[in-house]
Amino acid sequence: MAPRGLSAEEKRVKLLEIFHETRDFYQLKELEKLGPKLKGIVSQSVKEVLQSLVDDGLVQGDKIGSSNFFWSFPSHQGAVVQGRVDNAKEIKTSHQAQLLEIQQMIEKEKSVRVESERRTAALSKLQGLKKELAKLDEELAAYGACDPVKLEETRRGITLAKEAAIRWTENYSSLLSHFLRQSMVTVEDVRKYLEIDEEYEDIM
Repeated sequence: MAPRGLSAEEKRVKLLEIFHETRDFYQLKELEKLGPKLKGIVSQSVKEVLQSLVDDGLVQGDKIGSSNFFWSFPSHQGAVVQGRVDNAKEIKTSHQAQLLEIQQMIEKEKSVRVESERRTAALSKLQGLKKELAKLDEELAAYGACDPVKLEETRRGITLAKEAAIRWTENYSSLLSHFLRQSMVTVEDVRKYLEIDEEYEDIM
């Protein structure tokens, strides 16, 4: 049976052990050689594991000249862990304060909203009115075009359309009168030229 590979967390622990046991500074290429040799970490995964430790603040890194060096000491790991513990405690204290405030608000609301026959009846009536309102909304939606708001919009649209039609027919009449005064043609000739039906009449 083939040996089980290391999990991601096991790789992190073992790579960190190299730093803490040797208390030395390393370049990536050195760790890629030491990882498989000392801790059984696959060489190709060392870079990714190292980056995760750097991201979590467990390993420090700096560029010296043209090379990047990494290091980590047990005392530093303790400081990082202690910092996380302190941060967790602050969050816990904040959440406890918020929880206490919410509980006090709940108790206050309970004291104001004392259960009584009158309150129970009012709540029941409110629930009934909500159901009735929902039912009326459904009926109103079913009527569609008969919706008062839509009817008002339609009426306004008709009014605007009629006003526009009257305005254009008046413009047409004014232009026609002016043209007839300036030329020697008849109304029939103009309507024939413009292909205006004989049934045309002004909108009153």
